[in-house]
Amino acid sequence: MTLSDARLIEATIKFVKTELKHAEGGHDWLHVERVYKNTLLIAKHEKVDITVVSLAALLHDIADPKFNNGDETIGPRVASEFLLKHNTDSEIIEHVTQIIENMSFKNSFELNPSFTSKEMEVVQDADRLDAIGAIGIARCFNYGGFKDRPLYNPKIKPKLNMTKAEYKAAEAPTLNHFYEKLLLLKDKMNTKTGQRIALDRHKYMEGFLKQFYAECEGNR
Repeated sequence: MTLSDARLIEATIKFVKTELKHAEGGHDWLHVERVYKNTLLIAKHEKVDITVVSLAALLHDIADPKFNNGDETIGPRVASEFLLKHNTDSEIIEHVTQIIENMSFKNSFELNPSFTSKEMEVVQDADRLDAIGAIGIARCFNYGGFKDRPLYNPKIKPKLNMTKAEYKAAEAPTLNHFYEKLLLLKDKMNTKTGQRIALDRHKYMEGFLKQFYAECEGNR
């Protein structure tokens, strides 16, 4: 990474911290920081453009569609405008915005993805790691509370094999999200580093669910 690239990363961190100052707790600067750290960890073992993965990790949630009426164009546009103001190379801007547009879990429902790259695989793994394990559990219930959803309702079963539209419109109890997304991520990791870390975090979630159901039945 060149000195100018390092300065761009510093400027991006400052920008994201400011923009996400009042964000929901599961999608705030601390989430972005964890994804950034995960990205750098995974990138150590992959041949990727470190500037591209760094920028994509830092800007991936700059305007999450969940908080912008489902509009999937705002995030890439905000990221692109920011990078243009900092005279970033056009190829880097294009790559970063393509990653932001295509890396989310909901896009995995599409049979023929419109874009992929090794850099996207790294950032995607980094983001997915923050959706599982202890932090993933905390973020899941935080978002459920933010949306005023019930914790659990045994009468409402998880809906598997959803379409992208159905997934985006889902309003089921928070616990269902484990089966509709979180427990599926282990097998969707792209890199060996991501797979290794995901396995441990997946097992932690399985233990949590076992304890949760036991407590619901009054067995513990």
